[in-house]
Amino acid sequence: MKPHLLFILMSLFLISSCSRNDDPEGSDQDSGYVNDDLAGPISRPKTGYGSDGNYSVARITFPSPLYNGKNVEIFYPKGITSAKPTIFYSHPFGGEESAYNIGLYEFIAKKGYVVVFAPYPTAGVTVDERYNTLWQSFKKAVTDYPNIIDTKKVGFMGHSFGGGASFALAYKGFIDEGWGQNGRFIFTMAQWYSYQISQAELQNFPANTKLISEVYDDDIVNDHRLAIDMFKNINISNSEKDFILIKKSVLPTFTYTAEHNLPNTQTSYDAYDYYGIYRLLDAMIDYSFNGNAAAKNIALGNGSKEQITMPEFNGQALSPLIVTDSPSPLYPQSKYSFQCGSINNPRIANCN
Repeated sequence: MKPHLLFILMSLFLISSCSRNDDPEGSDQDSGYVNDDLAGPISRPKTGYGSDGNYSVARITFPSPLYNGKNVEIFYPKGITSAKPTIFYSHPFGGEESAYNIGLYEFIAKKGYVVVFAPYPTAGVTVDERYNTLWQSFKKAVTDYPNIIDTKKVGFMGHSFGGGASFALAYKGFIDEGWGQNGRFIFTMAQWYSYQISQAELQNFPANTKLISEVYDDDIVNDHRLAIDMFKNINISNSEKDFILIKKSVLPTFTYTAEHNLPNTQTSYDAYDYYGIYRLLDAMIDYSFNGNAAAKNIALGNGSKEQITMPEFNGQALSPLIVTDSPSPLYPQSKYSFQCGSINNPRIANCN
């Protein structure tokens, strides 16, 4: 990665100045975060998919098995008495503090599910070492906390670097470990290059795997062709996967942008966090883990009205989601810092 691009990306992922107190290792404490009011004129959903759940959020931390001085964090519903379906989250490059995207982790736990957040280093290590740090962290969480993590229902979710990594990590979990026999999904956002996954492995995902691949129209960091490649080549039927483009919306007093760092809680939340991501994830979880047909119509609706419609303010609706099973790039590779045709892309042969 070029030094000036590293600086730019690290700047994107600086954590807001709000204070936080880490819990003692292995403690069972409230996470200590409170969802602030959303930026912009549109509030969060009050009911249905995307609305906040009723659980309080608890958190356990333990030392990362490979990243000295850092902790893996498990966010889960406080007071549970049995293991719950779990999402393994891989963060973007530089986003190694959970505060960067705390809204997402708390949303998952409030809905009654578990999310494992694992930091990995950015400097002085290889891509393979970052992948291994993520994997060993997830494995240790599963091994040490079977009373919290239910491996029969599992999702892998990631953004940017973590989005690209989610495919190889999911393959390890689903194929090598047998996780997710009662429910599996992958949810990627603005993904970077995907390493450690072959074409043969992409064709070998279990039949019950679902996929949402999201890209953002204002993203100038990661070429959309990276997500298109993985979406087209993974062996998941069109009925069980959707490729989703989020476009910005300009209201008279507020602009909702679809930039590379969506979602984040670095400064505030907005309607795009809840309606563009949390809502779809909420429905994806319900469909993948519970078989809810109504949930599928929102998560994997193939462009249904229920899936693409965004909220409105004073009669002006936000830009609808663009959903397809046959994605094609809208912009030249020169728009992006990390291009599909780069020699650094291990799947460069699939850039066409």
